[in-house]
Amino acid sequence: MRLLLVEDDRLMAQMTSALLAKKNFKVTLAHSKDDAIDILRNYQFDAVVLDLRLKNECGLDVLSEARAMRVTCPFVVLSGDLDTDRKVAALHAGADDYVTKPFKVEELAARILGIIRRANGHISTCLEHGPLKLNLEAKTAELAGKPLTLTRKEYQVLEALMLRAGRILSKDMILSLIYGGIDEPNTKIIDVFICKLRKKLSDALNGFTPIQTVYGVGYSFRA
Repeated sequence: MRLLLVEDDRLMAQMTSALLAKKNFKVTLAHSKDDAIDILRNYQFDAVVLDLRLKNECGLDVLSEARAMRVTCPFVVLSGDLDTDRKVAALHAGADDYVTKPFKVEELAARILGIIRRANGHISTCLEHGPLKLNLEAKTAELAGKPLTLTRKEYQVLEALMLRAGRILSKDMILSLIYGGIDEPNTKIIDVFICKLRKKLSDALNGFTPIQTVYGVGYSFRA
């Protein structure tokens, strides 16, 4: 899952990013409000982790501007401020959760995963559609109770589609979710991943594939 971490303390940002990477998150860093808004304007994320105390700036301005731009992904706000009014202000501004510093990465990772699931209408840490099951924490797939062998990128594409089942994702959106602007290849690579996924799924589902092409638009997952 792709995260944007907005943190002006570069050492703290690198440390937090490394810890979240160990929890299977792919993290992009922004060190200022302008950087964050520019990145959100151009790329898709599953969630944003936002420090409220940016240098000479207020994190709430990032949140407010992002919501005004119709950025709909969930936000987790980080702050060392224990003041209840501050928490309420963040939630009113559009935050989905609030984590107080210092925090344990296990708690932060669980909070992030939880709001991503809820934002996409899921409660369990597993996604199930018919015989197909994804474990969002272990990053594994099963089909009819048997392990489904996928490459890392194939899993990420399938996860992106299943989390948003019934919605149409453009190739650009899928590319942004799995690469996040880092060494992004041509969008044609998405067609390659989709083709390989369909082959693996149809072989186990007697020719049926839940990944639907919406011509000229993108792809959609159907149960």
